[in-house]
Amino acid sequence: MGLLRVMMPPKLQLLALLAFAVAMFFLENQIQKLEESRGKLERAIARHEVREIEQRHTQDGLRERETAAMFSDSENDLVIIYNRVPKTASTSFTNVAYDLCGKNHYHVLHINTTKNNPVMSIQDQVRFVKNVTEWREMKPAFYHGHVSFLDFTKFGVKRKPIYINLIRDPIERLVSYYYFLRFGDDYRPGLRRRKQGDKKTFDECVSAGGSDCAPEKLWLQIPFFCGHYSECWNVGSQWALEQAKYNLVNEYMLVGVTEELEDFVMMLEAALPRFFRGATELYKTGKKSHLRRTSEKKPPTKESIAKLQQSGIWKMENEFYEFALEQFQFVRAHAVREKDGELYMLAQNFFYEKIYPKN
Repeated sequence: MGLLRVMMPPKLQLLALLAFAVAMFFLENQIQKLEESRGKLERAIARHEVREIEQRHTQDGLRERETAAMFSDSENDLVIIYNRVPKTASTSFTNVAYDLCGKNHYHVLHINTTKNNPVMSIQDQVRFVKNVTEWREMKPAFYHGHVSFLDFTKFGVKRKPIYINLIRDPIERLVSYYYFLRFGDDYRPGLRRRKQGDKKTFDECVSAGGSDCAPEKLWLQIPFFCGHYSECWNVGSQWALEQAKYNLVNEYMLVGVTEELEDFVMMLEAALPRFFRGATELYKTGKKSHLRRTSEKKPPTKESIAKLQQSGIWKMENEFYEFALEQFQFVRAHAVREKDGELYMLAQNFFYEKIYPKN
């Protein structure tokens, strides 16, 4: 540049400087315009993103209102309580409810009691009843937990929740629980269990007269249905058995059996579509996220089964199981038909006529 300045006449140098200044001004002006254009573009993109978010929120709100509009106010106020008995496929069934809650727009809440104690204190009973009936933000709701039956009418509520449950052959349930305490399951395989390290089989436990396989351990399904009365938890109580039967028939909308879980799911979908729409298809063809199996479980021998069946406690628990099974099969026979090896729900089988007065 210095060489050019020496060789060029002063006028040309001045013109060159002016041309350079004009070029720099032009470039700065173009850069400023580009910056302004970029700012406008960024603001336009931001406005577009805001509109998209608002549109999504609007669509979500519309979908929620449309979903709510599909059902009556009473259906949107529904509360289901599944006071699940341990080792009856309760986790498997509950995961179906979890898989459907987003799609069907309801809430699932786990009742986590201290040390899995199925009996609540009187003050917790009051709190629980108040939560279930008055927690409107959570409705419609599906509550589940290892809690014995609680009679809501004792607390003066106007509308009781719907109770459902599953039960299982009592010896099969005990065998499953025995191995679960030692080996866990495929749902949370890394979790350390209370009896982990004990390699004794169920048959060896029965033969040795162990406490973990004693007949008293069978006494669980009856008290879960009997409820929060002291007599319910007196092992071998005839009163508890009769109260459990009464509650099953009068307080539960549907009680299924583990051995026929798919039928239970199908009947719930037909009876309570607000919660279980799509449950049967999910159970049949889904990712099987709802399946849970106890690890290392060995079937008991005939000798072990026969020894347990000599107990009066087994006879009572088995009587309750057979009672529940008969009731479930009765309900199913009036709701389901089989065609080409497939079960299907019956359509509505009643209608109204002779409606007066006529306008």
